[in-house]
Amino acid sequence: MSGRGIFITGTDTGVGKTVVAAGLVRAFRSEGHRVGVMKPVASGSIGTPQGLRNGDALALIEASGTERPYGDVNPYCFEPAVSPHIAAKEVKIEIDCNLIRHHFDVLAAETDRIVVEGAGGWFAPISDHQTMADVAWALSVPALMVVGVRLGCLNHAQLTRLAIEARGVTFAGWVASQMDPAVERAAENLAALERLLGEPPLAVVPYAPQAVATLCLTQVAQRLARHLAQHTISL
Repeated sequence: MSGRGIFITGTDTGVGKTVVAAGLVRAFRSEGHRVGVMKPVASGSIGTPQGLRNGDALALIEASGTERPYGDVNPYCFEPAVSPHIAAKEVKIEIDCNLIRHHFDVLAAETDRIVVEGAGGWFAPISDHQTMADVAWALSVPALMVVGVRLGCLNHAQLTRLAIEARGVTFAGWVASQMDPAVERAAENLAALERLLGEPPLAVVPYAPQAVATLCLTQVAQRLARHLAQHTISL
């Protein structure tokens, strides 16, 4: 059986990709879908008796309830909290997009939806010659952009969208993440983003850490599902 996937990217690191990704997973599950998750590349992990584990990947696993081996969700896991290409080079590992695609295809065969979270921003390097953009392209799924609403977001959001489309990846829409409660003129920035990006956000995630832990983003999932239906891709 084929599934439909979505790649969660962001205007930078630390903008709320994991919150949005986990929320979408819970929302899709609440609608009765079998949901697979991936964090293909992750740095900033901790050692456990079972091996290195990354917090973002674990959050996705918890949201999905998957029983698949950790390595299927996060095939490339690095300990230092540095750019993945540096971490991979230090342990003499070459990140292979074909291997990531293999794990993705295994999940696609047994799920209805796959939520994939990138590392860092769209052009975060994974080697001397490839970036997270190459991962998204290899998976052949649309990209959902999480915009961290803070100073500089207007520029970063436009550049990220242009880069997504220039790589030949379908732009699935954007979500505003109000990550900075002290940002000035937040409403004005949201209005500008809507005008500059040419479409309203699929959702505005508030700055409320205690609340977003249980936020399912059901409305986002419904809107996203309708949008994805217009860009159905066989996996």
